[in-house]
Amino acid sequence: MTAAPPDKRSIRSFVRRAGRITPAQKHALQCYWPIYGINYSAQTLVLPNEFVRFRLEIGIGNGDALLHMASLDPQCLYYGVEVHEPGIGRCLNGIHERALANVRLIGHDAVEVLEHMIPAASLERVLLFFPDPWHKKRHHKRRIVNSRFRDLLVRVLAVGGVIHVATDWEEYAEWIAEQFLADQRFVNLGDERGYAPCPDYRPQTRFEQRGRRLGHGVRDLLFRKKD
Repeated sequence: MTAAPPDKRSIRSFVRRAGRITPAQKHALQCYWPIYGINYSAQTLVLPNEFVRFRLEIGIGNGDALLHMASLDPQCLYYGVEVHEPGIGRCLNGIHERALANVRLIGHDAVEVLEHMIPAASLERVLLFFPDPWHKKRHHKRRIVNSRFRDLLVRVLAVGGVIHVATDWEEYAEWIAEQFLADQRFVNLGDERGYAPCPDYRPQTRFEQRGRRLGHGVRDLLFRKKD
């Protein structure tokens, strides 16, 4: 992986942690990143024409959901965006073990990836599963779902494209729903509160299982870009 140059953004939706990298993850970063990884660049990607659909998951964690979805949908190219190297390494191993040809990883801030790398009106779906809720009020400014994020979604989603968010924090679910319900550029695919049944394609990850054990109710929110 090649580190991108620093920029002027000061408020981010994540904290870059130097987690321990296992030998297997280190091997994956060295050997599989050149095959499945895309280094960040402020230039628009050229989407490969062998795929009929394009989807992007923000914050893949260890890649469990991404690997599951890509395995079931080989005609769709999945981009996974993540900043933490241990998770990227684990996902790279999973891609290699499953011999998946339809996954590419980008190790960078998702907001800048959406802003600079993703072609306009190209994504059928953007997936945001269990983002950091930044639950303290003074940290709300770090939440990824905000007006800038919605503007970027309007730019990168194809007509009829969908943003799918899942969270186990009720207050954050309400925050997200309030923003999209008030944005006339999106159509609510859920109930009057903005909550929708969990689609079959989203698996229950270990993170979600942990949240459920702690008594957190999980809510899915899906909004479609207007025609």
